[in-house]
Amino acid sequence: GGGGGGGGGGGGLPALTKAGDQVTFKGWLDSHQVGSRELVQGLKGDATYLIVDDNKQIRDYGINAVCTHLGCVVPWNKAANKYMCPCHGSQYDQTGKVVRGPAPLSLALAHITDNNGVVTLVPWTETDFRTGLNPWWK
Repeated sequence: GGGGGGGGGGGGLPALTKAGDQVTFKGWLDSHQVGSRELVQGLKGDATYLIVDDNKQIRDYGINAVCTHLGCVVPWNKAANKYMCPCHGSQYDQTGKVVRGPAPLSLALAHITDNNGVVTLVPWTETDFRTGLNPWWK
């Protein structure tokens, strides 16, 4: 770790592959098609979806894949255009907003920023745009 002071501003962590390598925008976009939703290791080590949008850019937020019911990793179901948890049937829309229980809450979000070409995740602390509420995961 190392100490270091400073408030806000920082706090970003590079997205990591399963192998533990830092994810770069170029490398990811070279190997992922438009519409792809694939997992990286994100904040707190949680599996997090990177989404490639129609403009061939990585969406500026990632979606935490950990189900808010009992913590299963929720797969993306492309045919249904939803995240569908195999454990107890919870469902989330394409932004991660819960649309069917038993999950009580939407999937957590993280900002994605470009730090010298590295896909960097920053904690989401402001209003959840999907619900208009403060984020439950702060």
